[in-house]
Amino acid sequence: MADISITAANVAVSNNAVVEHGTAGTTVTAGQVVYKNTATGKYELADADSATAAVKRPIGVALNGASNGQPLAIQKSGDITIGGTLVAGTAYYLSPNPGGIAPLSDVLSGDDVVLLGLAKSTTILSLDIQIPGVTL
Repeated sequence: MADISITAANVAVSNNAVVEHGTAGTTVTAGQVVYKNTATGKYELADADSATAAVKRPIGVALNGASNGQPLAIQKSGDITIGGTLVAGTAYYLSPNPGGIAPLSDVLSGDDVVLLGLAKSTTILSLDIQIPGVTL
């Protein structure tokens, strides 16, 4: 399999979502997974195979697109219409592609395992980020 192909215009927050607001530190598209850069306080793309530990610790999923310095809404937990096709009952993880969401089969040797959530349907991801500290 490959990363979920996300249509940014179809990403939508739910009524049980926990949302945080901040500033983008790079160009971010709705549906991409982000982490908070502690040096700048801005949100950037998370990546399961980054050499920097903080980059492998996502905060949530971007709800809107933004460029560096622009406002960004981040969903931290709850149901999210992800804007792509999911397989109901499947667990989805942080991808080794910056900002991506992937099934476990795409998490490769040397990548950190970061569970983003479980698919409740073909469109809704139950976002519940778990970082067990395991590297494949």
